[in-house]
Amino acid sequence: MFARQLDLFAGAGNPSDHTAASMVGRPRNLAQELDDDALIAAIPLASLGDCRSLAAEAGRRRLVGAIAALEALCRRFQGFGIEHAIPEQTAALGALTVIGGSEAACAARRIIVDRIVQGTGLNDALEAAAELGVGLPGSVVVSLLRHQTPEIRAGGCRCARLSPATIPALAELLGDPDRVVAREAACALGRMGRSESRPTLLRLLQDAPSAAVIDAITAVADEECLVILGRIARTRPDLADAALAALDGIGSSRAVQIAAASRQSPPDNVPLPGHLRPGHPRCDCRC
Repeated sequence: MFARQLDLFAGAGNPSDHTAASMVGRPRNLAQELDDDALIAAIPLASLGDCRSLAAEAGRRRLVGAIAALEALCRRFQGFGIEHAIPEQTAALGALTVIGGSEAACAARRIIVDRIVQGTGLNDALEAAAELGVGLPGSVVVSLLRHQTPEIRAGGCRCARLSPATIPALAELLGDPDRVVAREAACALGRMGRSESRPTLLRLLQDAPSAAVIDAITAVADEECLVILGRIARTRPDLADAALAALDGIGSSRAVQIAAASRQSPPDNVPLPGHLRPGHPRCDCRC
């Protein structure tokens, strides 16, 4: 679906090339001086010089009423941008992310599904969509997961939702040569409760823990995962809240026990599996 197309506007994306002739000579808007209605009205046909300030001001004011105008600004440049991101589209997507909410999420979803952005701009759109919690249709996600660009594959993982089409495509990406793509595929499968993600997530939990990995492993955690979450809760202040929330969310008697011990007891009071104990070849603690 997102195969490369002929760019009829090869110069698009260079600021000096794609400013519409009709915008020449238009007086520049001082975004902060415009009231809400005037600001919204100015966005769809903003010049390159104005679009960033207008979009940023709409975001700063959290103007839900500007969402349609920001989407229209993106649509104005449909067909441009295979070689270079379009600054107007980038500015609009950034403002949608700042405004947030369901209407902004729906706009970002339409922008991607309708192929309003292309090339490097697609990555900007996927980042906005992931930030807004957008789930994309399975057919769209599969095409993104098979994209030649790793960043696009990773973005597709972040916007994937449970469907018969996405699961096998995500499973294939667990072995992707790009580590970010493999991580995002594992996180997506973990959020779906798919056990095939556990080995990758467990390795990430040990070697490169993050809030996203902790959240993803919650639905597929086994005994070993629970113990490592307890260790993270005790030794990683930056991730302690996420690890304890995960243990609380799992809610099994063992998870509750480990969470309580992590909150109140020294590390030695939480027994480790044999291969995680000090002195074992696979132990990764600094003892």
